[in-house]
Amino acid sequence: MTAVLRITRARAVAHRLRAHQLVDRLPAGSYVEAARHGLQDSAPRAALVALHARVESCEPHAWEADGLLQTYSPRLAVHVLPAADFGVFTVGRLPDDPVVRREVDDAAEEVCRMLAGGPVRATGLSRDQGQLVRVGAASGRIAVRWDTTSLTVREVEAPDVDPAAARAELARRHVHAFGPTTPRTFAWWAGMHPRGARQVWEQLAGELLPVDFEGQQAWILAGDEQSVRHAGEVRGVRLLPTEDLGLLGADRAGLYVGPSARRRTTSYDWYHPNGVLVDGELAGQWGRRGGRVEIGLDRAIPASVRDAVAAEALTMPIPNASMSVEFLDR
Repeated sequence: MTAVLRITRARAVAHRLRAHQLVDRLPAGSYVEAARHGLQDSAPRAALVALHARVESCEPHAWEADGLLQTYSPRLAVHVLPAADFGVFTVGRLPDDPVVRREVDDAAEEVCRMLAGGPVRATGLSRDQGQLVRVGAASGRIAVRWDTTSLTVREVEAPDVDPAAARAELARRHVHAFGPTTPRTFAWWAGMHPRGARQVWEQLAGELLPVDFEGQQAWILAGDEQSVRHAGEVRGVRLLPTEDLGLLGADRAGLYVGPSARRRTTSYDWYHPNGVLVDGELAGQWGRRGGRVEIGLDRAIPASVRDAVAAEALTMPIPNASMSVEFLDR
């Protein structure tokens, strides 16, 4: 099918930000809905900061609220996920390959025997046992709890989900939350082989709409066409963790959500790797040490917007921290 809808980067970003609840915050306590597309927790408190950006009156322990679980992603980062959708984000990432599935199932079985029905701290595991946990996590039988200082592994009930249905639902969520997107980007995001990602794409062909995205072919959900067409301008301020910056384009073309070393702002450095979002565009970077948030802006912004940026920092629900903010004017 030939793409007939042309989508600009600004419209794509507006759609993605709305899909991720980064324009209008969810009501207080809506942590499960906020984690619908998975929240990466690879940096200390990254998932908590992501929840703060999505939910009103976010609490310090929101990352472990009822209805949420943590486990490893395909790239071995810890993710916060809805417990009800645990199978989508675990079994759904497995290819339709009996050899791979057997490897995952065998690893999970060995880990569950090792756990013997109770939680085990990762410090008590050997390197080989830790690797088994990472491989077996894709079975959906293994959850972890990472509180930034320690990691605990435990067994959970295996998800009752059909693998093909789980893969299809995972693809739908990806396309809704990161569209316009491509099978290649989905493969990277889901940790799949590109061939497996293309097979899922073909399975969902009737639900996808090809579009022209800044001269490149991409896809959105057909059901999202009107919301993409009418995404509108984005207003407001958010402090985004690094993991959310892909929504604004992190591939070499600046359009998709794949990995890249491309630096989007002049204030970027390794100590301030996160993004300051102002009206849908990156306006600078920020970093945090305990309760101290340092913000570098790339351009002059009105005093009222600067105050809103400071308020975002000061209301971060970092446990046991007295929050303060410093602007690193350049």
